[in-house]
Amino acid sequence: MSTVSSVLPKQRNPIRPARVLLHAFLALTALAWLAPLLWAIFSALRPYSETSDRGYVSWPHTLNFDNFKNAFTQSDMTHYFMNTLVIAVPAVLLTLFLSSMVAFYVARFDFRVNLFLLLVFTAGNLLPQQVIITPLYRMYLLTNLPGITQSGKLYDSALGLVLIHVAFQSGFCAFVLSNYMRSLPHELTEAALVDGASVWRLYWQITLPLCKPAMAALATLLSIWIYNDFFWALVLISTGENMPITSALNNLSGQYFTDPNLVAAGSLLTAIPTLIVYFALQKQFVSGLTLGSAKG
Repeated sequence: MSTVSSVLPKQRNPIRPARVLLHAFLALTALAWLAPLLWAIFSALRPYSETSDRGYVSWPHTLNFDNFKNAFTQSDMTHYFMNTLVIAVPAVLLTLFLSSMVAFYVARFDFRVNLFLLLVFTAGNLLPQQVIITPLYRMYLLTNLPGITQSGKLYDSALGLVLIHVAFQSGFCAFVLSNYMRSLPHELTEAALVDGASVWRLYWQITLPLCKPAMAALATLLSIWIYNDFFWALVLISTGENMPITSALNNLSGQYFTDPNLVAAGSLLTAIPTLIVYFALQKQFVSGLTLGSAKG
């Protein structure tokens, strides 16, 4: 019987037209998403003199990395990368710490307004940023911090950007972490309470280590969101030396002339740190997104 089964050829499933259309649609969608990135890479590798003579839709005769070198040196990217690092790292850590505390209290303790408290935190993400920019701008100008910031105010400081990012991102993180903490078995905390564990120990030593996948997924998202922020840095920072990397790309634009190929190269260079963060935390990010998918 085994000899006959080994001789007989394996039957292949017929190719269905619907499957062909699905793969064609997915391929076109992926190409549509990749087209701007590929076009930016193509433009960044070509000198501006060639594209101005032959046009951007032409066969390239010269491909080099001169635009990347010039973009890195002319915009002083090392300095602005450090500015972004000073803003993004504390903002991510503070957001995860504060939102995890809120999520722990909402998920592990039963009281009347716990759902309302969670809704208040989540509703902050639904508020358009442009609505509060005028009162927030005036508040930043009136908040004096002598000796704490270089400007002496909350305005035009890295601290101001850190606080606004923490305020706007904590609601989403608290919502995600509270849902994840609710899925953890309550027997763990009940056993710890019987053994005399304090509330801080329940949070720090028992619950928080179990939330590492969700924390890693949120850390990846927060790093990308805060790093790519342009709106708040443009409004709340006035000194060019204090701007993060996304706002500092304006240094590549001249008053009377802008080299699009140079700007494309600078934009690609600024995207490298986000790719590094994503690939470094890719495993944890995917596992955090698929948590609970197999639960009934």
